[in-house]
Amino acid sequence: MCGIVGYTGTKQAYPIIIKGLKRLEYRGYDSTGVALLNSGLKVFKKKGKVAELEETLVGEDLHGFAGIGHTRWATHGEPNDQNAHPHQSSSGKLAMIHNGIIENYASLKKELISKGYNFTSDTDSEVLLNFIEEIKTKNNCDLEEAIRIALKRVVGAYVILLIDEDNPGTIIAARKGSPLVIGIGKNEHFLGSDASPMLEYTKEVVYVNDYELAIVKPNELILKNLGNEILTPFVQKLDIELAAIEKGGFDYFMLKEIYEQPTTIFDCLRGRLDVENGTIQMAGVQDNLDKLINANRIIILACGTSWHAGLIAEYIFEELCRTSVEVEYASEFRYRNPIIIPGDVIIAISQSGETADTLVAIENAKEKGAFIFGIVNVVGSSIARTSHAGAYTHAGSEIGVASTKAFTAQLAVLTMVALKIAKEKNTISNERYRSCLNELNDVPVKVSKILESNDLIKSIAEKYKNFTNFLYLGRGYNFPIALEGALKLKEISYIHASGYPAAEMKHGPIALVDDSLPVVFIATKDSNIEKTISNMQEIKARKGKIISIITENDESAISVSNELIAVPAADEIVAPMLNVIPLQLLAYYIGIAKGCDVDKPRNLAKSVTVE
Repeated sequence: MCGIVGYTGTKQAYPIIIKGLKRLEYRGYDSTGVALLNSGLKVFKKKGKVAELEETLVGEDLHGFAGIGHTRWATHGEPNDQNAHPHQSSSGKLAMIHNGIIENYASLKKELISKGYNFTSDTDSEVLLNFIEEIKTKNNCDLEEAIRIALKRVVGAYVILLIDEDNPGTIIAARKGSPLVIGIGKNEHFLGSDASPMLEYTKEVVYVNDYELAIVKPNELILKNLGNEILTPFVQKLDIELAAIEKGGFDYFMLKEIYEQPTTIFDCLRGRLDVENGTIQMAGVQDNLDKLINANRIIILACGTSWHAGLIAEYIFEELCRTSVEVEYASEFRYRNPIIIPGDVIIAISQSGETADTLVAIENAKEKGAFIFGIVNVVGSSIARTSHAGAYTHAGSEIGVASTKAFTAQLAVLTMVALKIAKEKNTISNERYRSCLNELNDVPVKVSKILESNDLIKSIAEKYKNFTNFLYLGRGYNFPIALEGALKLKEISYIHASGYPAAEMKHGPIALVDDSLPVVFIATKDSNIEKTISNMQEIKARKGKIISIITENDESAISVSNELIAVPAADEIVAPMLNVIPLQLLAYYIGIAKGCDVDKPRNLAKSVTVE
């Protein structure tokens, strides 16, 4: 959610922090601020965008070799200047930024008020900062020790960065449940919610784990646990290039990422899928085949778009592997008391690998003896480190808030996992297995062909941009794609849209149909196409406007459709990776036609790292 940046070193901190905050804008935010150490502590913060903060700072003294910056996504307290981060302590000597939620802030605040503290914001973050300062003063200890004591009383999730007027070269950071990356340079260190703010400065990073505290100086990084034991940082090399987080000539990251899908799907398959030899090489699967093959059941946990990928995986795994599969919203699963026994396999899907609900859900399942298999995009992320095994999607950095290329990469990985398990279980014939490998291998080329329909889809978007409700319908493998198409339209254009199984249309949604309702049918040729055409006829009879995603050269839907978008023919198990592409473009162009910021939709964040 919130974005955090920190720098300490030999360079001026402000330009690095501001550039870093711009790199983190994709995470979603409503206010921003910086704190700098330069002959004292200076804090500047404002509701609105980073560019608006920059404008207000023209003429200010922004010198300093250490500082922290923040983009806030409001939780406690409305978006305004007072609630923006960084916060200053009551003494004015400490400044802190915070990503997360302190659940017991109310009791801490009451305790501090009784001791004479006053608060200038409505945030839980200011409470935590003053609680730390109270401990520091009361115990006459240093800031590091005060933070350690405070965090033992805190309930909730956090990443915090603090700077102290009395220690101008030092940043102290700690995390629990929210991501923190530290970049290592020459006599300088960088801190961030992810690696994007530091890519142009260093490729060496340390991923901080839960309940760890970092003391960061220009020439020193000390990592400790909350028991004050010194830990050895594990330094990793980043394989992300700076170009991956630039727009590359596109107006928006979302369109760039839609167009990257032929490449990202190919990269996901590369080195794993060998059509010539009929093999799939995935170490995370191969090394744990006994657990995956003999699973009592598979439970897929995810949120948002990743949940839709999980629904499609349910169809694929049950058909190919003949294994019982359940798909759960991680945000619900974590608060139930589910029956988990050894032998259950949990597949956790998350683009960022930091989704708070998914992370907590798999930690709970892991404690009960389940085997955790993570499918994530971000190397070194929390879910990747928590899982017993897994597979990276290799989709590269996804900056647009609405997930596109990460979704199709997730489907590619899930399909390969299912095919490999099915082959080992002998639940798939050799002929069908070979056919599926070929179909999967052809997906990147077919996606490229669909992208040639860009102008057609743009013209359809222009026709339908002023409608206020949409209905998306599909059957079988295409039902989750209907859900995903509706979600994309909601996220990007703020138009209400609902996805349904086409067979459920008569159980309620058909009451909405008239000439003011566009209905998007995912009607590609499959085992259910005749029944889908019947549903289309029922919509047409009630004057609904039909936009159809159809298979090339299939004329069955032409007479009942107002608009047609054709995709190449494909096997049902890979068709979702193709059929979603026109829906991504349709949402994008409707959003653009309505003047929306499609990369940063209102109220949304890229990575949901708090509840």
